[in-house]
Amino acid sequence: MRPGAHAAAAIEVLADLEARRRPVADALKDWGLSHRFAGSKDRASIASLVYDALRRRSSIVWRLGAETPRALVLGALAFTRGLDADKVAALFADSPHAPDALSASEIQALSNSKIDDAPEWVRGDYPEWLDEKFARVFGAERAFEGEALAERAPLDLRVNALKGDRAEALKELSHLHAAPTPLSPVGIRIPLLADGRGPPVQSEPAFLHGLVEVQDEGSQIAALVAGAAPGEQVIDLCAGGGGKTLALSAGMANKGQIFAYDRDIRRLAPLHERAQRAGVRNLQIRSPRGKEDVLGDLSGHADMVLVDAPCTGTGTWRRNPDAKWRLRPNALEARMAEQDAVLDQAAPLVKAGGRLVYITCSLLADENTDRLAAFRERHPGFVPSDMHEAMGQAGLAACESHAAKDGNSLLLTPRRSGTDGFFVAILKRQS
Repeated sequence: MRPGAHAAAAIEVLADLEARRRPVADALKDWGLSHRFAGSKDRASIASLVYDALRRRSSIVWRLGAETPRALVLGALAFTRGLDADKVAALFADSPHAPDALSASEIQALSNSKIDDAPEWVRGDYPEWLDEKFARVFGAERAFEGEALAERAPLDLRVNALKGDRAEALKELSHLHAAPTPLSPVGIRIPLLADGRGPPVQSEPAFLHGLVEVQDEGSQIAALVAGAAPGEQVIDLCAGGGGKTLALSAGMANKGQIFAYDRDIRRLAPLHERAQRAGVRNLQIRSPRGKEDVLGDLSGHADMVLVDAPCTGTGTWRRNPDAKWRLRPNALEARMAEQDAVLDQAAPLVKAGGRLVYITCSLLADENTDRLAAFRERHPGFVPSDMHEAMGQAGLAACESHAAKDGNSLLLTPRRSGTDGFFVAILKRQS
């Protein structure tokens, strides 16, 4: 397939999304199944163009004055990929399977459109209903934060200390131009390919032997700040696929015990194989069993309970640009209720003197500081810990500038830290 045909296919996928309101991955999968002549590279190129169109949907619509799938693809080529109007026009004429030729008005819009006078939510490419919430956190900088969330995310790996060190991993992955991450002492960053994809690191011997795991640098930092120590009793209460579980276990050097739980047993399934590959030996997976309290025997015994709470995922929009346009106010309200519930579930598990670590991949105060304030009203025996101290102990002095003014929490964003968006706070149980 030629690039023009890729553009036509991207328009088809975006039209399907508009008609059926579903995740982009499902639309791309269905397109591939119904167009089996398209090879893997073609499908990857089409997916990359669709994602680029969704990253800057609001600003593209503003510039072109249209919200059609065709306009979104034109905008992705011109404003995300930087092609001038002549190059876009040539691309649309490169084969019989390319979209229709550009009109004079489209060429003019691609050549002369500006965005300087657009509202913040347009320049930042996020839903208008979230503007007030972004303003609360970022103030006049919110459009710039949104722009960073619309960029492509890097490919980051975490070096598994149970299997080796970063120098060894960098050597094994040198052919991928691997480099240390700026902030995490156990992170490696791999350059993306020209089409925005990462190389297939899951097929690399370093991955297959458990030396590295795919994990964003921000997620690595959150696990390091949590500070799971050898010999501790640790509960990962929303373990999911186990990314942070494995990171915590590495920090514990396989000493002590870590218990992984998730209310959705399906999400825990990959952790079994991942833990074996990583060489984790101090892990117990507690799968839900109907109404049975599978964590009841741990009440009041945990040195640390990690709550990687379900959230809106606003901090991960670089990886899931379609998610921001599907997010609705009622979804935020549902996540907040779930966050309150899981924090209340965590509280009795923490022993006196122990700590509760609250993490989200959200940038919204509604899901972060507000939830902790409400939690402390219900559980006054928990008090904030100094994040500067926690980061110092974790060897993350470079992250201290991202702590809140009161020192009670940490907020990472693509613009500020070059990572996915993460919120981290530690509460200590006094009684």
